[in-house]
Amino acid sequence: AKAGISAVRLAIAASAALLIASAVSANAAEKTLIDKGEVLVKENCSRCHAIGKEGESPHKEAPPFRTLAKNYPIEDVAESLAEGIVSGHPDMPIFVFGPHDVEAIIEYLQSIQAQ
Repeated sequence: AKAGISAVRLAIAASAALLIASAVSANAAEKTLIDKGEVLVKENCSRCHAIGKEGESPHKEAPPFRTLAKNYPIEDVAESLAEGIVSGHPDMPIFVFGPHDVEAIIEYLQSIQAQ
């Protein structure tokens, strides 16, 4: 009977370790995606927009990215990123991003939204 209990405990411990490893892996993947999104907005958007959790936009007409959720759900930005953001502002270039880049940008934008 003791061997059976030890085997069950070992199985539970192994399952717990696997769950923890999966969670750590998922968090690392999400962190990597957020980091990639940050790099993309830094390269493409930061000359006009404030892209962090604080600071003013270099272009006074460009909204800080941390305030985007006040106007619309961040997920709604995904379609615009994939099809090409067109703004009524003449200074804004048209950007088109691939699906993985869109996912990374959305993750980053969600991570910096002002509460």
